[in-house]
Amino acid sequence: MNVMALVCSRCQRTYPPGRVAQLCACGKPLLVRYDLERAARTLTLSALVRREPTLWRYREVLPVEDEAAIVSLGEGFTPLLNCRRLAEHLGVRTLYVKDESANPTGTFKARGMAVAVSMARQLGLKRLAVPSAGNAGGALAAYAARAGLEAYVFMPRDAPRANRREAELYGARVVLVDGLITDCARRLAEEQAERGYFDVSTLKEPYRVEGKKTMGYELVEQLGGRVPDVILYPTGGGTGLIGLWKAFEEMEALGWIGRERPRLFAVQASGCAPIVRAFHEGKTEAEAVPHAHTIAAGLRVPRALGDFLILDILRRSRGGAIAVDDEEIREAMRELAHREGLFVCPEGAACLPALKRLLAQGEIHPDECIVLFNTGSGLKYLDLWDSEPAQ
Repeated sequence: MNVMALVCSRCQRTYPPGRVAQLCACGKPLLVRYDLERAARTLTLSALVRREPTLWRYREVLPVEDEAAIVSLGEGFTPLLNCRRLAEHLGVRTLYVKDESANPTGTFKARGMAVAVSMARQLGLKRLAVPSAGNAGGALAAYAARAGLEAYVFMPRDAPRANRREAELYGARVVLVDGLITDCARRLAEEQAERGYFDVSTLKEPYRVEGKKTMGYELVEQLGGRVPDVILYPTGGGTGLIGLWKAFEEMEALGWIGRERPRLFAVQASGCAPIVRAFHEGKTEAEAVPHAHTIAAGLRVPRALGDFLILDILRRSRGGAIAVDDEEIREAMRELAHREGLFVCPEGAACLPALKRLLAQGEIHPDECIVLFNTGSGLKYLDLWDSEPAQ
């Protein structure tokens, strides 16, 4: 295929492909570099018309070389929904929701795990582990089951019940940990050497981001080769946002787009907003948030390993970072359901109040093409509504 090397995102040290890899020697994430000139010979927008409607339609810029190693449940090519009623209500010209709830296991995490587990299978790994706020654990469990591999999920004890149950039903061993995802990561690290786990944590291996970046390829393809003006993206660990930027850079090299880029806005919860604080303080790295709390489990990440990448991307895109309250998130879930028939996850719902505020502040113009990312299904968060009276 077209993989040339694994490259450190900080020090630019290179590593040969086709080997088991985690972080660079400097402790920062590795990213896959491709021969994009070679990939461009066959990966064209016109060629995609005849390909399967999954993320594997972009094989030339994915790292799996052995087709027999591919583990798929039909992930990718999710709907890009034109939300006309909501756009009219907000007074904007064009508003889309990229609805990742249509993925297997109900969230965008399926993209990353499909590629990561496929690579693990190609590399001969047998025992995979992940610390997870919920959805990544369920996705790992599903794809490991599909591949016949062992899965171990370290999950906060108060993670959504649906996440715990799905991981268990897929056959994963679920370890409940008191605390946050950072505490889960610490527990995994303590057991890793003894139990022989391969850690597929966010950005601690190079391949989950490769699955996530396909959201960017799909977005441009679904917009007929155009780039939107603005993207609002719910940001916890930030792999999706990093993947989007990587996709836009690759698509320019492939000749799909020019130098234009969307302005990217990271959306976080006010109870856990390390990226927002660091962005507005002009810092290049974020400080960990003590006592992080929010109803949006996927946003409850006190500090992201790729924080320096996220902050650089936001600034290079001329975007920003914004935090919203839990009550705003809950109300946005209701509004998206009532106005557009979308039962979104709280992480995705956070993008709506963020958009309203950015419009009011003049950061986003009503005539721009705006895309909100919904990263998962609201059906996984029914616990949030257990105390609501039936209507």
